[in-house]
Formats: sequence, structure tokens, C-alpha cells
Amino acid sequence: MRASLLKDTVARLWEIKRPVAVVGAPGGGKTQCIQQTAKEIGCHFIQRHLPTIPVEDFGVPDMSSSTDTTFKYKLPEWFPSKGSKYDDGTGGILLFDDRNQADNDLQKALANLIQEREVHGVPMADGWQVISTGNRKQDRAGANKVLGHLANRETELELETHLDDWRRYALDNGARTEVVSFIGFRPNLLHDYNPQREGGNPTPRSWMEGVSAVLGVVSSEAEYECFKGAIGEGAAAEFVGFMRIFRKLPNPDNTLLNPKTADVPEDAATLYAMSGALAQRATPKNMGNLCLYLERLPAEFSVLCVSTVLRRDPECADTEAFRDWSIGNQSVLF
Repeated sequence: MRASLLKDTVARLWEIKRPVAVVGAPGGGKTQCIQQTAKEIGCHFIQRHLPTIPVEDFGVPDMSSSTDTTFKYKLPEWFPSKGSKYDDGTGGILLFDDRNQADNDLQKALANLIQEREVHGVPMADGWQVISTGNRKQDRAGANKVLGHLANRETELELETHLDDWRRYALDNGARTEVVSFIGFRPNLLHDYNPQREGGNPTPRSWMEGVSAVLGVVSSEAEYECFKGAIGEGAAAEFVGFMRIFRKLPNPDNTLLNPKTADVPEDAATLYAMSGALAQRATPKNMGNLCLYLERLPAEFSVLCVSTVLRRDPECADTEAFRDWSIGNQSVLF
């Protein structure tokens, strides 16, 4: 299930507070999808990393409250119980990350919370949904067998990586256009997780955190080694090669100043690089010249460039140049 459909499905299941488990290969963006869903719903969001919390984090005996025959429990601050600060009518999502890596005791505690919606007799606030995430056993990322009674209490959804969904997320979250352009050129490298590969693996997470965030921070001489450590040797070599093309492009500023006479690349890699470089510089003021140049590009690269521009700066859509461009490209857009 691609991210856009997953978020919509989780939002619909939130309405009935159905427990959900989101599974998929490491680095695919499972947690980010749930975070975005909570933000779009407008509800509270609490995140806990299940494998690294002690089972006592679900509540410990409070001996100060004991009598000769009874005692109460102290509950963790994060638990959205009735009467707590999280019980304000807004509702929320309680997310447990990496539930497949948790031991049996923690899985049992989670299963009980999901089924009874309480911890040690203290009920969860109304309007809260419990969600967990996890890798699959075939990913060999430390996933354990999920206890049968826990799995039976959840709806399991598998997240699949989709290029368009990732592009939107990446651009909305400040990814470098060089990285987005390269993934458009080599989409198979967006999520090429291989548990047999030593070192880094190209995943949506590693492209964002290990490449885009690092690009421009380290020297060009150190880029390959840094990228190799994040996405692996092969993907790093290809991306560094793409960056050589990107950095040798004709000055994009001159292209925008002379849109009718500037050279138009012929090979796909350079077209992807040029589309990204122009999108990086686009503003409402230069949209007219940009669209004049895009008329000379193959239609798919023209659309790629404009879609990137609009994710970066939605105000560019309010220009006459964009309106004229969209009319002339209706056959490609729709």
C-alpha cells in the first residue's frame, strides 16, 4: 500500500479507533506516515520505541498507596489515561515503533493494552487509537515473531515505497532538488534495501538523512565516502557521477535569462539535472522565462520541473505564465 493510501486508510480507521500495525522494509517511512496522519487529523501524537522500554514502563506497584491487603499502580506519564492532560476531547494516536523487535513480555503488554484499552485497570482516554510499526522477518533487521494473539488484535497494513509519494514528501520537507532529480533518473535506487549488503542501503530515509542533509555540508572530496556509508557503494558512485553532471551544467541563471537560445541537453541524466537546477531557482518573477525554456524540453521533463517548482513555491501557480503552460500541457497532465 503506497503512503498516500496508507495515510488515508489509517485516518479512516482512526474514526473507529481500530488498532493498526504498519509493516515494511527498514527506512521506508512508516513512522513518518503515522506522524503526518496525526498532523492531518489534528489529534495528539505520542511515540514510544517498544523494544527499548522496560516492561515496567507500562506501570509499577505504588507501595506508598498500600494497605494491609492492597496497593495501586503508578502509570507512566506518556499513557493517555482518562483524566490526564491528553483527555481533552481531541483524541490521538499512541504509536509504538518497532513492535516486531520487542520481546514477548512487551508484546503481551501491548496486546493487553490494545484489547482492554487500559493499563492496570486505568482506562485509556476516549478518542485514542493504538498503532505499531515494524520491519518484516525477511528484512533480517532484528524482527521477532509476532505473538499470535497480538497479531489477531490489529489490522496489519504493508507500506510500499512509491516514487511520487516520496517526491512530494521530500520536497515538502526540504530535500535537495539534486537528490530528488537523481531519484527521478534512477527510481529503482529509491528503496533498494538488501539485508545481505554490508554497509549502507539506499532507502527513503537514508536519501533524506544520509545524502540530502549531508550534501553541501562536507567537502566534495568527502562526499563519496559519506554517501557510501549511508546508501552503499553502488548507489553512492552513481549519485556522485550524477552530481558531476549537475555541477557542470550550463549556468541555470543564464538559461533563465535567455530561455529561447540557451542550449537544451539531449541525454536523460543531464535533462534530469537541468530540470532540478531550474526548479531550484524558480520564482514567481521568473516563471515566464522558465516556461519559455520548458517549451523546448521533452514534455515529461517540463512537467517534472514544474511539479517540483510548485512543491517548493506554491505561489508560482498564481502566475499567468503557469496558467498558460498548464493549458498547453493538458494532454500530459491529465
